[in-house]
Amino acid sequence: MNADGLRRRAHATIDGLRRLLGGFGTSALALATLFWIAIVAILCLVGIGLLLFPYARSAVRAVADRERARLSRWGPEVLGPLSERPSGRELLWLVEHATAGFFISAFGLIVPLSSVQDIVYPFYWWLVPPDSVPGLVFWPVHNQRDAILVGLYGLAWVLLGLYLAPKLARLQAWPGRRLLSPPPGTDLSLRVAELTATRAAALDAHAAELRRIERSLHDGAQNRLVAVSVLLGAARRAVARDPAAAGEMLDRAQDAAELALAELRTVVRGILPPVLDGRGLDGALAGLAGDSGVPCRLEVDLPRRCAASVEATAYFVVAEALTNINKHSGATTASVRATVAGDRLILTVSDDGRGGADEDGGSGLTGIRRRVEAYDGTLTLTSPAGGPTTMRVELPCGS
Repeated sequence: MNADGLRRRAHATIDGLRRLLGGFGTSALALATLFWIAIVAILCLVGIGLLLFPYARSAVRAVADRERARLSRWGPEVLGPLSERPSGRELLWLVEHATAGFFISAFGLIVPLSSVQDIVYPFYWWLVPPDSVPGLVFWPVHNQRDAILVGLYGLAWVLLGLYLAPKLARLQAWPGRRLLSPPPGTDLSLRVAELTATRAAALDAHAAELRRIERSLHDGAQNRLVAVSVLLGAARRAVARDPAAAGEMLDRAQDAAELALAELRTVVRGILPPVLDGRGLDGALAGLAGDSGVPCRLEVDLPRRCAASVEATAYFVVAEALTNINKHSGATTASVRATVAGDRLILTVSDDGRGGADEDGGSGLTGIRRRVEAYDGTLTLTSPAGGPTTMRVELPCGS
């Protein structure tokens, strides 16, 4: 396996462990909620539980919504039902996640961690009682050779756990995606409303883009071309009576024409950057990071190309985000990370500035959100006062 393959494997393993850790948290909440429901059911026999029933119902929905949010961060968005009452599918998921889900995440996390004890056992085996063995070891240890076998055994378990981490994470998430999503043919009004809003946002973003292009042409290239026309007319009239002045006017007209061409190129690059065709998204992002006024660290892991429109959106999102950092954040460092997880392109732009970024503050964040939502993507902004600021964007990475 080459270096890129090893790096992708390492990223997949780390993501799997992070997903298992998040799943362990929601499965623990599901287990606690299941116990709470059992207590409420018992108390219903004496009438007290009827007063607690609405809280139990709210707890089921809260845990289910937390799991939906977790699954949406690691893949396609999981939409919730329109009804405020938990459904039978949510209750079924609660039981499954509190039992099988808890076991899967515990196995995926605890086995590699406990096996670390086996790995270091050869360095202290003589300090423990003769009849005690660490971790998952099932044979007695009498000498250094046995202790080394324990270390190798623990290493094998660690490697197996790391290899299985992404697969266990997907296995644990599968029931949630099946049971917490609206069943086929139902609750479609939520999706229709979302698509209607997305379509409106796409139309608004398109109209705003047309206005931006129009302003750029009107205020820049058009004025330059008018100046060229005026200078050429003046030069034509001055040729006979003052050739030197006519030559100077022609030089000025040439300079104005070159400026107009440069501004036209800028407008064209603003529509669809040609650097994406030549260098791909990774090369285009490298150019943005290199041109940033704030030192920017770039991390790109893109094993495949996305659709051209998605790459253009990603380029403009990062360009606008870095512009905001340069103008408003007061940051000393910034970072851009671009990865592909499943069928989603994930962009993370962070800075160590003053924070407090607000979409209503005229910093261009509203335009970024509209552009992202136009492609059925999501934007999450975290910017507490005092910083740091992190913007996470997910886009569907179609081909």
